[in-house]
Amino acid sequence: MGEGFGKGCHLHLIDGSAFIFRAYHALPPLTRKSDGMPVGAVSGFCNMLQRYVDGNNGPDAPTHVAVIFDKGSHTFRNVLYDQYKANREEMPEDLRPQIPLTREATRAFNIACEEIEGFEADDIIATLAVQARDRGGRVTIISSDKDLMQLVGDGVEMLDAMKNRRIDREGVIEKFGVPPEKVVDVQALAGDSVDNIPGAPGIGIKTAALLINEFGSLEELLDRAEEIKQPKRRQTLIDKREQIEMSRSLVELDADTPLDFTLEDLEVRDPDPEKLLEFLAQMEFRTLTKRISEKLGVEAPVVPEPKPEAANPGEVAVEEPPIDPDRYEWVRDRTALDAWIEKIIAVGRVAVDTETNSLNEMRAELAGICLSVEPGEACYIPVGHKTGASGDLFGSDELAEGQLPLDEVLDALRPVLADDAVLKIFQNAKYDCKVLARYGVEVAPIDDTMLLSYALHAGEHGHGMDTLSERYLRHTPIPIKTLLGSGKSAITFDRVPIDEAVKYAAEDADITLRLWLRFRPMLHQRKVTAVYETLERPLVPVLAAMERAGVKVDRETLSRMSHAFAQKMAGLEAEIHELAGRSFNVGSPKQLGEILFDEMSLEGGKRGKTGAYATGADVLEDLAAVGHDLPARVLDWRQVSKLKSTYTDALQDHINPETGRVHTSYVQAGANTGRLASTDPNLQNIPVRSEEGRRIREAFVADEGKVLLSLDYSQIELRILAHIAGIDTLKAAFRDGQDIHAMTASEVFGVPMDAMTPEIRRQAKAINFGVIYGISGFGLARNLRIPRGEAQDFINRYFERFPGIRAYMDDTKAFAKEHGHVVTLFGRKIHTPEINARGPRASFAYRAAINAPIQGTAADIIRRAMIRMPEAIAGLPATMLLQVHDELIFEVAQDKVDETINAARAVMEGAAEPLVKLDVPIVVDAGQGANWAEAH
Repeated sequence: MGEGFGKGCHLHLIDGSAFIFRAYHALPPLTRKSDGMPVGAVSGFCNMLQRYVDGNNGPDAPTHVAVIFDKGSHTFRNVLYDQYKANREEMPEDLRPQIPLTREATRAFNIACEEIEGFEADDIIATLAVQARDRGGRVTIISSDKDLMQLVGDGVEMLDAMKNRRIDREGVIEKFGVPPEKVVDVQALAGDSVDNIPGAPGIGIKTAALLINEFGSLEELLDRAEEIKQPKRRQTLIDKREQIEMSRSLVELDADTPLDFTLEDLEVRDPDPEKLLEFLAQMEFRTLTKRISEKLGVEAPVVPEPKPEAANPGEVAVEEPPIDPDRYEWVRDRTALDAWIEKIIAVGRVAVDTETNSLNEMRAELAGICLSVEPGEACYIPVGHKTGASGDLFGSDELAEGQLPLDEVLDALRPVLADDAVLKIFQNAKYDCKVLARYGVEVAPIDDTMLLSYALHAGEHGHGMDTLSERYLRHTPIPIKTLLGSGKSAITFDRVPIDEAVKYAAEDADITLRLWLRFRPMLHQRKVTAVYETLERPLVPVLAAMERAGVKVDRETLSRMSHAFAQKMAGLEAEIHELAGRSFNVGSPKQLGEILFDEMSLEGGKRGKTGAYATGADVLEDLAAVGHDLPARVLDWRQVSKLKSTYTDALQDHINPETGRVHTSYVQAGANTGRLASTDPNLQNIPVRSEEGRRIREAFVADEGKVLLSLDYSQIELRILAHIAGIDTLKAAFRDGQDIHAMTASEVFGVPMDAMTPEIRRQAKAINFGVIYGISGFGLARNLRIPRGEAQDFINRYFERFPGIRAYMDDTKAFAKEHGHVVTLFGRKIHTPEINARGPRASFAYRAAINAPIQGTAADIIRRAMIRMPEAIAGLPATMLLQVHDELIFEVAQDKVDETINAARAVMEGAAEPLVKLDVPIVVDAGQGANWAEAH
């Protein structure tokens, strides 16, 4: 220990949180290969500390140094204002376990590591800076945090380490327009949206600086507020005085924080080579371990090599016991259950699966719960199996023997399923979590092998358990049909004899755990950890909540529509018969083909293997495009028929008798691009181009006293295209708020904006959206019902006017052919296995590859918005109900619509940031009404 701190000493104070978050966001995700532990932020943090040590050994080197951290989130400011930092995003799931490791890293480098409960790191820095200055020393605060700028001056400076830029008194004036001693006054007026400090509404940094410079201080300004000439600003300062003064208390740092250490304790010390290298080796940082060991001149410790990855998707590279269903345990007493719970707590992870009597999570009842803690170690806890032999559909409702009471099992498992220290692993977690939630059991944190596979392998194969097991474990799971049977004689799982159920159910948990052990380390290897951790895993509870909420559907409205559609079909059918010259079954493709190609002698008839003519939508659209009325009317008839059968009739069967609402189920790992799908019923594909399709939405209604609120991204895929392809004309049009379709028509067809017609605009709109999907002249001709040559001319002119789009398409194809995948702006990889095929498959693969980065980025943006939305509307009487492509639907109390629109729109329009900054604004349109049609 050297002499006491005083004149000539130089104290460096490092903002630990800033280092951590900068390391987390600046580097690609990284997991420790031995156990899948995320360590990317720790790696970046260690590299930053090493660079700091290497760069501070000259004549101006510090004599004292400390890394200062925040400890906990509740401080005296939360007591002063309970909404302080209330809108901060939750810490990313993969960063949370790394925080303690950054403290260990600091201590491994032998640098003082300080934090104090109840005080922010900024307060500790302020206290140390003032103490050091008062004792004649110099202080350098290594941070770019504007809140610390109030400390600058009199021997205290700041250093933005990333920009290598020092911030002195002049730098603060440049930033705030006032000297450091007035920064707090300016911040009190301007507020801070990040920390949720209210300030004075309508007053920003520049205005605040002008006011403080004019009046000298905040107190003087508030005392003389009556002198302000602008009425609105004057009234704000008068009415909001108490709020502004509270804001000042929030932004002013506490330089009297009680410290349990002294400045002398922060003296610079050399690291202990053995301790530092041991920590780096434990983290498996091979490169850094080698570099520092060479620098210190000592031998590097051995860093364990990771297990080899499978040479191909079907090869098992992990040594595990074989999957043997006869070895699984039937848990039938409390002693056995408690033993499993002890195992789970000891290991810190468990694969979980539920068995139920239905695939409908809203009505499913538990038959049993499966657990696995190690490969080959799995059990089944039956709780709802009924007596009666397999195949006896009408067996007794008496519970079979050998089962613990359901409540006892749930009460025993509830603490461990909610324990933050125990990871719960599922295959399709949303289903199991929804089932358990119906019994009052909340589950967190979770991992999902289906979503892990989706993040890793989107586009390569499916993500169901059987597919994954066969592909990655070389094991075919027990088929469910061998237990349940099929057809009318099929039984539900609660009727399966327990000894047979144990083998099937526990095998599911065992397979899930084995898949997790393979997939978790692969996230880092494939560089998709961020996709899984920020776009997939946190979306599960959001979708589950939406599905449980459901949406109210009016049965009477559907019935009226069904009747109206039946009448419309009858009218179209009569028109079709008149055009055909005779009656026939319009729903019969065979009869229709004979009418079109034999009797009417239309061109383009092609017979299939059965000898019947093809009469699919593509054939009829081609015929309609060249002016034939009969196929056009048949297309209309088919559309109305589909609306009736698929929606107005079928939706009535989907109304839950307990809730009176329809509860769709979202498929998170369906579309390769990240788009959500909707099933049972499918609410994503309700047609919106026809008047009849739009009317379906009238049946979706709000509860009494509430309205439905629709927030819809405006032309988001075109905006993303403009950004990705770098189309300056389109970007300028979006920034200026122009009608993009009219602008495109003007550019492509040479029509002045003031002479634009709806028909020309419609053609431009078809091209705009068609290009995103790689549309051909053939396809555009079909959409617009114009000759193919004319459609191709439109497309050619489009590419001539916007050459960047053609360049984007060519570059994307080339990238896909070279890498076998394309990537969204958020790092989602969409594999393109057919990209090197020949013939029609290659054409389809090209179009899919061109569209995927655009559609995938749009899907990622709305996912990010959905993940943030629950927190944004938590204090409002509003519920997020539906997601339909680029639209979110909410049910909101009538008197809180505007507040909900403001909160939700802010989330949606800012969803891309901070990871992606688009060159065009994201715009969200809002509407409201008693039903979905009115709202949209």
